[in-house]
Amino acid sequence: MPHIHELYDFTITVYIVHEDKVLLVNHPRYDKWIPIGGHIELDEDPEMALYREIDEETGLNVRILSTKPSFDSPYTKQLLTPNYIDAHEANPPHKHISFIYFGIADTAALVLSDEHDDMRWLSTLDLQDERYSLSPDVIFYSEAAIKLAATMT
Repeated sequence: MPHIHELYDFTITVYIVHEDKVLLVNHPRYDKWIPIGGHIELDEDPEMALYREIDEETGLNVRILSTKPSFDSPYTKQLLTPNYIDAHEANPPHKHISFIYFGIADTAALVLSDEHDDMRWLSTLDLQDERYSLSPDVIFYSEAAIKLAATMT
């Protein structure tokens, strides 16, 4: 999806874990390894975008490691709480405000989307491998997702 706003767009990012490894993709447009994610479209809330992006980019069944209030209200839709939120450059001076989620996949079998050159499950040790040239934020969130997933299985 193209940028909606000139300076900031809202996006979702999801760090998916399976058996102590996190899924990262090689994104040709940015020429780097990043988690899956994408823009929140004008007709979506963050939770709708989260599940759409997971389906489009991986085909995985993912349990999101988050909570939302359990009360019912006819006027309010409760949404999954992101694990983190950040703002980062995306084609400067344009920036993204990203709702960052962690999840657990029930299988490692992936469907490579046409948005990426490659997809890999990386261990904590792999995250330090120079061939991936991961940014500090990707390493931090990946390690945090792996750690949280280990407490949930």
